[in-house]
Amino acid sequence: MPGWTNALTAHLVSRAKGANFVMFLADMQANSSATSPAAGTERLIFILDGVLELSYDKHSIALHSDDFAYLPAHVPHSLQSSLGAGMLIFERAYGIQGGKAEVVVGSTSKQPVLDVSPEIFTLRKLLPQTGNYDFNVHIMDFRPGEYLYVKEVHYNQHGLLLLQGQGIYRLADQWYPVQAGDAIWMAPYVVQWYAALGQKSSRYILYKDTTLDPLVAT
Repeated sequence: MPGWTNALTAHLVSRAKGANFVMFLADMQANSSATSPAAGTERLIFILDGVLELSYDKHSIALHSDDFAYLPAHVPHSLQSSLGAGMLIFERAYGIQGGKAEVVVGSTSKQPVLDVSPEIFTLRKLLPQTGNYDFNVHIMDFRPGEYLYVKEVHYNQHGLLLLQGQGIYRLADQWYPVQAGDAIWMAPYVVQWYAALGQKSSRYILYKDTTLDPLVAT
């Protein structure tokens, strides 16, 4: 893919299917690199394995498994890996007129657990919940047998990657067994529901567009 050197990418979600974002896996080999996306494009990187070096402004940061970084559309940056790294990446055209999103770097384990009662799963959000960000990324953990309290239907789009465990996902009137490594795109107004199965906890990462007027959102 343009901008990537000594790396393999696999697009799981793209605008070709009607999504308003792209979601792809990147497998950076030893001595690999990547540049910023196209002008006007924001990017969130979630590290699956290995070590990635992120450089922006005068900063250079090493990212490890379960670390993440959000780069606003106006922040040039570069990625390097001397030993190799696997990552999940979300990109979209920044859609907030006059928005002032800032770089966010963190680790999943250090994100606060949010109250989702009466739901019983564990929820962490990777980005600030302010009007400067037009999407967020959720990390959702389910113990075996836990499930979403209600079926969800909304205009927001989702991109999901199951990081560990297994379960059953309902989309509209279809039921899909899913396991670690499976990916899902959920279009607007698709009925959705999840339950964790098996003997191990499951975790998935979920993109959700936010702060956008449904009348004009693209």
